[in-house]
Amino acid sequence: MEYRNLGRSGLRVSEVSLGGWVTFGHSVNDQQMVRDIVLKAYEQGVNFFDQADVYARGKSEEMMGAVLRELPRHTLVISSKVYWPMSDDVNDRGLSRKHILESIDKSLRRLGTDYLDIYFAHRYDDTVPMEEIVMAFDQVVRSGKAMYWGTSMWPAARIAQAVEFARAHGLHAPVTEQPEYSMIRRERVEKEILPYTEPAGVGLVVWSPLAEGLLTGKYDDGKPAGARLTENSNSGKSFLTDQNIQRVRNLKPVADDLGITRAQLALAWILRQPGVSSVITGATRVQQIEDTVKAAGVHLSSDVVARIEEILS
Repeated sequence: MEYRNLGRSGLRVSEVSLGGWVTFGHSVNDQQMVRDIVLKAYEQGVNFFDQADVYARGKSEEMMGAVLRELPRHTLVISSKVYWPMSDDVNDRGLSRKHILESIDKSLRRLGTDYLDIYFAHRYDDTVPMEEIVMAFDQVVRSGKAMYWGTSMWPAARIAQAVEFARAHGLHAPVTEQPEYSMIRRERVEKEILPYTEPAGVGLVVWSPLAEGLLTGKYDDGKPAGARLTENSNSGKSFLTDQNIQRVRNLKPVADDLGITRAQLALAWILRQPGVSSVITGATRVQQIEDTVKAAGVHLSSDVVARIEEILS
């Protein structure tokens, strides 16, 4: 495993990290399986574990937290997120000071830890003044309940606004953004997000780097049993096109020539970006995390990147 600074902060995160979105509490409900996956990731050098309160309505935090409590806390980077509704109550959602400060206490209880390393604003909330959002996250950091804070799926202009407001008023600014980024969905990150975040020192930790499994090659010959993507799902409609499936097939000789899997190739392709700090992967089996962690430290030559770009174009 190799490690990178989270943006311009001093926090170092593993190049490959493990998240609980649509896995723990959804497709994986066996606590022993969660334990096996998390411990295997840790054994392979993963130190960054990503969560959100809304994942399985808190169950994902609980299942991962039960395992993380077995490990030395100082060796872990644990994150969670706040924004999406957690009940029908009108204030149990969004980025109001009330919801942020109440939600972090609930996440800490579910995860079984005294503090988070990173607390993310899970979306931008245009119903709350920016100064209230930034001041609330600054309060979370100053209270010691989180070490850093970040944004997720925010427009670049809003990230810039938050950073500039915080720095102008001596407050803790966001140090990371968590966008969706993969070989299949790249335009927003490369054209909008990275041009601001990289020079500003805001590190990216990206989600869905394997396009929900498409880039592993599992859909080469059709939809396998238990596959997440379907032709009728929102992601499936955009991911499962004949063109995308053929692109993934065409990537196999590139990966084979390098002696790696297509999953490792897809992650290494993202990690070639200096503005990316970590790729967040999911796993429903131990074998999946054993595969993805090997993308750390894989360096793609300019010739290989050009070959990939020709396939993706």
